[in-house]
Amino acid sequence: MSIGLLARVRRPGRRSLVRVGSRAGARPELAGPSTRITVLLALLTAVGPISTDMYLPAFPAMKMSLHAAPGQAQMTLAAWFIGLAIGQVTHGPLADHYGRRIPLLLGTGLYTLASIGCALSSTMTDLSWWRLWAAFGGAASLVIPRAIIADVVQDGAEAARMLGRMVMVMGVAPVLAPTLGGLIAEHLDWRAIFWIAAFYGAACCALIWRYLPDTLRAHRNSRLRAGDTLLRYVKVWRSRSFRAHALEGGFATFSLFAFLGGAPPVFLQGFDLTPPQFGEVFILNALGYIAGTQLNARLIQSFGTSRVLSAGSFALLLTCAAMVAMAATHTGGALGMAGGMMACMATLGLVLPGAALGSVLNHGRTAGAASALYGTVVFLVGAVSTVLVGWIGSENPLPMTALMLAGALATLACDALRPMRRQPPPVRQEAPPAA
Repeated sequence: MSIGLLARVRRPGRRSLVRVGSRAGARPELAGPSTRITVLLALLTAVGPISTDMYLPAFPAMKMSLHAAPGQAQMTLAAWFIGLAIGQVTHGPLADHYGRRIPLLLGTGLYTLASIGCALSSTMTDLSWWRLWAAFGGAASLVIPRAIIADVVQDGAEAARMLGRMVMVMGVAPVLAPTLGGLIAEHLDWRAIFWIAAFYGAACCALIWRYLPDTLRAHRNSRLRAGDTLLRYVKVWRSRSFRAHALEGGFATFSLFAFLGGAPPVFLQGFDLTPPQFGEVFILNALGYIAGTQLNARLIQSFGTSRVLSAGSFALLLTCAAMVAMAATHTGGALGMAGGMMACMATLGLVLPGAALGSVLNHGRTAGAASALYGTVVFLVGAVSTVLVGWIGSENPLPMTALMLAGALATLACDALRPMRRQPPPVRQEAPPAA
């Protein structure tokens, strides 16, 4: 069987990718950011927001049902983030060796089974372990879609636009997830949240099997050896650009996860919101993030990814500082804190897509490893803030916002260490010789 070259073929209304010289009847491969594939990748990456946000309003019900000590509910969230970090560094080499499709199917299947285990848990310890396994499997849906973008889109601006469209589609997830979780926590048992997550995972498995082709060309498959895998990660980490982008995204996520871990006690106990009202806070967050990512896609066309990333890091610092000021002076209340977080999420929409994109571009055959290592760094750094805010366990918003501000300061410091790409000088066209 000959390995054909990949060629773009334009058809009315869509773009597709076929093998030139491959066997007749072979499965066509992905060629560009078609609407169907973009939506599918967005649904896969939405596994993270759904599994993170949907059960946050159920923290009080979980504590009462499982007789948990203070802070144990936040430990299930930390277990989820740690599982995502370990899973991504594992799925990256698998995706570089076996292709994108099979590891994505197996990982999403493990996420589905582990979500069923979460629904059947009888103690908070059991729930934490099942959350760890669910995150390990669900990590495939985070790392592999980024590698797919690197496979099929080589232009940085086009990749950023595709990432922006993905985020716009997956923005529905954080809007619906907390609201749905709040309604379930108020009217049904909290275990129904994890049954819904298991159903979503099973639906994603069916969509992958039916619609997603493998985008990794056969001659680019990397060998799956422990030594080679370690060398790939070392090679990726030695890149100064990767380290700066990964740490910048990690500390921005530190600020985000500080809010996710601290928001349930602050809003549900401190501000006495009901679970559905708590879900409305996340609707504002999702709208802010969508607005930020869409603004990011427009700004990079005029100013470039690097400048927008720097501006977003500075804006994140300003919004977090404003939230600390509100918490310290006891002004604004729940509405002011929710509005401040909406503005903070808009700035994260300027930072996180650029940091993720800058970490995986220009890595060639190790794009899967770069994407995996990026996700590992991001979620490990973010999990630290979740553990800290759970250990503090305060209903006062000041500790939560102080951690957010610390993450924003570190984000701006990493941005200052990031190597700036110089734009090539314009090419001068010489005048034609005189007759």
